[in-house]
Amino acid sequence: MYKFDNKQIERWSPWILLLAVVLLWQVLCAALDVSPFIFPSPALILKDFIEYHSVIATHAWRTFWVTMAGFGLAIVVGVLLGFLIGSSRLAYAAVYPLMTAFNALPKAAFVPVLVVWFGIGIGPAILTAFLISFFPITVNIATGLATLEPELEDVLRVLGAKRWDVLIKVGLPRSMPYFYASLKVAITLAFVGTTVSEMTASNEGIGYLLISAGSSMQMGLAFAGLLVVGAMAMAMYELFSWVEKRTTAWAHRGSQNH
Repeated sequence: MYKFDNKQIERWSPWILLLAVVLLWQVLCAALDVSPFIFPSPALILKDFIEYHSVIATHAWRTFWVTMAGFGLAIVVGVLLGFLIGSSRLAYAAVYPLMTAFNALPKAAFVPVLVVWFGIGIGPAILTAFLISFFPITVNIATGLATLEPELEDVLRVLGAKRWDVLIKVGLPRSMPYFYASLKVAITLAFVGTTVSEMTASNEGIGYLLISAGSSMQMGLAFAGLLVVGAMAMAMYELFSWVEKRTTAWAHRGSQNH
C-alpha cells in the first residue's frame, strides 16, 4: 500500500486545502441559496471566467506588466537606498524612522495626487505599485547590512579589508536571504498597489474591471478578476521562492533536512 511521506504531504497540502475551501464555498452557497449578486458561487465564477476569458486576459496582462514595471523600479530604488542606509550607522539611525513613518501613510491617498501630476493612465499605477513595494526591499537590505557583526568587521579589518570590501564581499551576500524575503512580500503589495490605482485612475486593468463588473452587478466576473490577481501574485511569489532556493541554498541548509 502506497504511503505519503511528509514532503509529499507538505507539497500537496495547499492544493488540498484550496479544494476543501472551494467545495465548502459551493455547498454553502447552494444550501443557503445565497444570491449571486451578493456572494457568487465558485461555479458561477468559473462560468463567468470562461465566458469573459478574453476580456479578463486583456485586463490581466495590463495589470501584470504595469505591476512588473513598478516592482522593477522598487527593486532598483530599494536596493540602492537600502545599501546607502545600511552601510552607515548614522544614516540607518536617521533615515529608518522617517521611512517607517512614510510607510504608515495609506498609499491609496497618493493616487489622486499622482493623477493630478501624471494624468489618468499607467503613470499613477506604476508609481503606486512602486510606492507600496519599495519599503520592504529597502528595509531588508538595510537591516542585512546594518546587523553585520562588529566582531566580524574587526577581524576583516585586521586582515586588511576596507569598509567597501566588507560591504560588497560579506555584507551583500549576507543580505541575500533578506532580499529574497522582501521580494516575496513586495510583489504581493505591488499587485495591490496597481489594482487600487486602476480602480480610481485607469480605464484598463483588473482594478478597472472590478469597478465595471461591480457597477453592472456582475459579481461572478468581479470575483474572477480578484482570483486572477491572486493567481498572478502567487505565481510570482513561487518564482522568487524557486530562485531563492537555488541561489541561497547555504541559508536553507538547516531546513532541508526536515
